[in-house]
Amino acid sequence: MSFMTVRSWTAAAKGWTRMDTLKLMALDAEDLEIVSAHVQDAVFKVSGLAFDGRSGQFSIEVNRFVWEKAAERSKAYERRRSLLLFKRVNAVRSIGFDRSDADKVLSLLALNFERKGEGPEGTLELLLSADATIALDVECIEAQLADTGGAWETGLKPRHPAV
Repeated sequence: MSFMTVRSWTAAAKGWTRMDTLKLMALDAEDLEIVSAHVQDAVFKVSGLAFDGRSGQFSIEVNRFVWEKAAERSKAYERRRSLLLFKRVNAVRSIGFDRSDADKVLSLLALNFERKGEGPEGTLELLLSADATIALDVECIEAQLADTGGAWETGLKPRHPAV
């Protein structure tokens, strides 16, 4: 597997405290499932979407729900500022939302990869709430998720109706 958790130390007012930051990399469909689980219910503004066609990179600045700590809840749940980056992207399509509405908030539900033929290329789908989707035509799976900012408490845990 191509993922790891990095623990970093930050200075506090009195001594040192440990802060866990997440850094994941996905290079195949199995790895992508792990990244998908960590970004489930991440929220972001349309203004946080960026595609650089020359470098073939698509990124999203998200506020992810910290599922890995949800089971050990003491007082409140947690969200963290993170960056989700996809490399080797040839094209980007969006369905179900207006990309010119920069303040529109979307919720990321899952990542899905559909292989085209027998090679590594395919379509990586970002499945969003309200039946919206972002589709990335990729040469292969190469995704990274990294916590980039502070964490904050939230009293709400995302819930989904039973299907």
